[in-house]
Amino acid sequence: MANGIASPQLKVHPVVLTIWRQAGVATALVLLVVVASFLSDRFLTVPNLLNVLRQVSIVGILAVGMTFVILTKGIDLSVGSILGVSVVLFAGLLETGSMATAIPLGIAAAMVLGLINGLGVAFAGIPPFIMTLGMLSFARGIAFIYTGGTPIPILDEGFYNLGNGYIVGIPIPTLILFAVLIVSGLVLGKTAFGRSVYAIGSNEDAARLSGVPVKFYTALVYVISGGVAGIAGLVYASQLSVGTPIAGQTYELDAIAAVVVGGTSLFGGRGSVLGTFIGTLIIGVLANILNLMGVDPFVQQLFKGALIVVAVFIMTRSDRSGR
Repeated sequence: MANGIASPQLKVHPVVLTIWRQAGVATALVLLVVVASFLSDRFLTVPNLLNVLRQVSIVGILAVGMTFVILTKGIDLSVGSILGVSVVLFAGLLETGSMATAIPLGIAAAMVLGLINGLGVAFAGIPPFIMTLGMLSFARGIAFIYTGGTPIPILDEGFYNLGNGYIVGIPIPTLILFAVLIVSGLVLGKTAFGRSVYAIGSNEDAARLSGVPVKFYTALVYVISGGVAGIAGLVYASQLSVGTPIAGQTYELDAIAAVVVGGTSLFGGRGSVLGTFIGTLIIGVLANILNLMGVDPFVQQLFKGALIVVAVFIMTRSDRSGR
């Protein structure tokens, strides 16, 4: 304030801010790729790049579902455990049945667990952190009870090909990730439900007064997150050909990291699945180049943690400038 007159604050339109964020994370990815290409001559080889895409597919799929939840100002700490439930169900159902029954039932079970999360958050008023933290333990318990703590081998060759095969030279897990990204992007960008998700995250009370069924849509984003976790579980189980009850442990942290690095606001209402995909690639490329350079896996965790802190710092600053 000068001479008793308040200085006007520059306000940035949310759409402009979202584009700015996406441009920023895309630039960061390009710079990281350039640096990686100088650090290792193996980085830009086609086999290595396809390997990066295959490696990020599971976390990338999980992160898409997490984007829906975070856009509503929520959080889902249970996606790793829900993935684990779907993995053991795929394995168990394939022992006595076929892919035609195992895949739909495994994904449906994941959606049911997501629905429980949604009902607890939207209708029972339980904070998302607490509700999904409880589901993290509950779902993991289901996986251990179902298997008795013993991994279930998967012998179906067709199922194995889902996680390890190629179509026109592209890994099938990568194609599954692209399909999830495209569908989710269309839902968020082209439907009334997608616009409502952004509205709920931006101002829940205003969204309710505008006629948005806030509780129903809030519950629905957790169902989506659970279903997407089931799809990620499909890729996980088919890649490893084993149903282990520890599948997906700590994957929820990687998914949240990808969403945050991709520029989605933890305060809700701002972000996109495109940004999440770029964030997933940033983390994947960073891990890949550290592996190529022979960096100790424990040291790699330091880099990942620092990346997340920096991303949240930048995001928080940009949120303040947009108000």
